[in-house]
Amino acid sequence: MKENNTIKEFARGLRAGIPIGLGYLSVSFTFGIMAVSYGFAWWQALLISMTTVTSAGQFAGIGVMRYPGHYFEMLLSQLTINVRYSFMSISLSQKADRRFRGISRWLLGFFVTDEIFAVAVTEDHVRRSFFAGLSTIPYLGWAAGTLTGALLGNVLPPRLMSALGLAIYGMFVAIVVPEMKKKKEVIFVVVFAFAASCLFYYVPLLKDISTGLAISICAVAAAALGAFLFPVETEEEAV
Repeated sequence: MKENNTIKEFARGLRAGIPIGLGYLSVSFTFGIMAVSYGFAWWQALLISMTTVTSAGQFAGIGVMRYPGHYFEMLLSQLTINVRYSFMSISLSQKADRRFRGISRWLLGFFVTDEIFAVAVTEDHVRRSFFAGLSTIPYLGWAAGTLTGALLGNVLPPRLMSALGLAIYGMFVAIVVPEMKKKKEVIFVVVFAFAASCLFYYVPLLKDISTGLAISICAVAAAALGAFLFPVETEEEAV
C-alpha cells in the first residue's frame, strides 16, 4: 500500500514539474549559447548546469569566470544571489513529512529553485516522493536545454543567438512584474535596483567594477533598503 502511494505521489510530482521543465528549456538554452560564446566547451556548460541549477547564479558566474583570478568576486556574487535558497529550504522543511529526513533532505535540497519551491510550498505536507518527482523534469529540462544551446551555439547565426540571449531577461521580467502589480513596495525596490545598476554601468569609476560584484552590491543594497523602509510584520508582531 505504501509503495503504491509512493508511486502515485512521484507521478503527481512529475506532472506538476512539466510546466517548469518546459520553461527551463528556453532559459537554459540561452545559457548554453552564452557559455559557448564566452569560450566554454559544450561539456563545460553542461557540467555547470548539472551541478548548480541556478539561472541567475550561472549567468553571473560565467561572467566572472571569463576573467580568471576573481575568486572572491565569484564567491560574493554566488552567495548573494543564491542565499535565498537557504531560506526556501528552511521554509519547506517545516512542511516536510516525517519520512522526508536525513540524506533525503541533503540530496533533494540540491533541486530547490524558485519555481520548484513555489509549487512545493502550496502542499500541506511535502512528501519525499512528490518532491523527487517534482524535481526530475525541471532538472532534465535544465540540462537538456543547456546541452542543446551549447551544441547549436557554434551553428546558429550571430543575429539569432543575440535575439535568443534576451530570453533570460524575459524570464526575470515575468517573475518580477506580477509582484510589482501586487505591492507598490516592490516597485520601489525594483526601480532602486535598476537605478543602482545603471550607475555601475555608466559612471566612470563604478563601471570598472566587475559584473558579478556589481550585481551583489545592487541586490544587497536594494534588499536592505526595502527591508528598512517596508518591514514585513511577523504573525507575533501582528498580534
